[in-house]
Amino acid sequence: MKKEAGLRAHIVNEFSFFWAIPAFIWQIMFFYVPLFFLIIISFMHSTDWSSWNQITLEHYVGFGRPMFAYIMLRSLLLAVVNAIICVLLAYPIAYYLSLCAFRWKNLLLFFLVLPFWTNFLVQVYAWFFVLERYGLVNSLLVYFGLISEPLSLLYTPFAVYLVMMYCYIPFAIMPIYSILEKFDRRLLEASSDLGATFWQTFWRVTLPLSASGIRTSFFMIFITSFGEFVIPDLMGGGKQMYAGTLISHYFLVERNFNVGAAYTVLAGVVLLVSVAIFNALFKRMFKNLRNGS
Repeated sequence: MKKEAGLRAHIVNEFSFFWAIPAFIWQIMFFYVPLFFLIIISFMHSTDWSSWNQITLEHYVGFGRPMFAYIMLRSLLLAVVNAIICVLLAYPIAYYLSLCAFRWKNLLLFFLVLPFWTNFLVQVYAWFFVLERYGLVNSLLVYFGLISEPLSLLYTPFAVYLVMMYCYIPFAIMPIYSILEKFDRRLLEASSDLGATFWQTFWRVTLPLSASGIRTSFFMIFITSFGEFVIPDLMGGGKQMYAGTLISHYFLVERNFNVGAAYTVLAGVVLLVSVAIFNALFKRMFKNLRNGS
């Protein structure tokens, strides 16, 4: 019987590996191969492949300029702030959906995924009617007498951060919800029976056990926000340059693929270093939280 069970488990593992092969090939073909060519292009004089053996570092000269450092810091600030805000707003929503919303859970989840049915650009452009000088927000503020003149909300950093938060918060909710949905509610009952208050249970039980969802949510928002260029360009009016807008400028406007590829590689290095630092901070923070310090 044990041999049959072992053989059955081995067959299941073999089939699992077999079905994972297409995803593995897809990742190689559409991620690693383009990334390899991107790195090669960044070291070439031009995109003419006949001169592939003429290696140069001139496209990386811009890394030492203060402008590049400012752009990277501005992009990191945008990504960190957006990730923190999204996680802080997403956690109570995910908590309610997974542990409190019993009858209305399916309906609320439907409303959560409903924005994904709309084109991303349509969602961004809709905010023009909300934030413009005579849009919804200014009209309401003037109507209630809170302001006498319309505010300049559009083409400001405030508009960029607001729309980023709106567009990315569903991506922050789902990883946390998936962890809390599997949460053993008997732990909450045991904590309550032992005399713990709601907040003691939350800090000592719920939050540490949902650490993986919080980490996944943070990095999902952080990484995608760092390279975002549509929202900063439309909502910010192109007044400030970010990592994504800088790279898209060289690829789509100046058509200088070599410099664009070089800045993409450099931005990727900055992003990897930042992810490693934040990952270490997360490990230490949740380790202290589990230890009760």
